[in-house]
Amino acid sequence: MKDYIEERAVAIANYIIDHNATVRQTAKKFGISKSTVHMVVMK
Repeated sequence: MKDYIEERAVAIANYIIDHNATVRQTAKKFGISKSTVHMVVMK
């Protein structure tokens, strides 16, 4: 389970960096809330 969480965090962070995306754009792309984006990236 922990591997999945790490993989998701890396995928989200890479998307933000690669696409210079906002939190809203990232949330929409991954089908998650803005709060979840913040939570995943900040951990």
